[in-house]
Amino acid sequence: MKNKPKQPGHRKKRAAALEYRGVGAPRVVAVGEGLIAEKIEEVARQNDVPLVEDELLASVLVNVPLGDEIPENFYFAVAEILAHIYRVSDLIDSYE
Repeated sequence: MKNKPKQPGHRKKRAAALEYRGVGAPRVVAVGEGLIAEKIEEVARQNDVPLVEDELLASVLVNVPLGDEIPENFYFAVAEILAHIYRVSDLIDSYE
């Protein structure tokens, strides 16, 4: 079977998983591209971990060594994402 030609602008899926324990900055706990990125997302869904798609942020975070804190210049972007997740979680909890 022939491989499909890549479409112009087609990019490999990237994913990064972060952990935040309320102290310091969030840490990168998983990163991957392609099939590994898909597996990271699958495991997140199975464990009810919120998913946020941000291609630019993911492209940076996949280069952060596992266990390291996110780079300081991405604190604001990640803080906005975490705030959104907390707001949505609170809304869901209020309906249960």
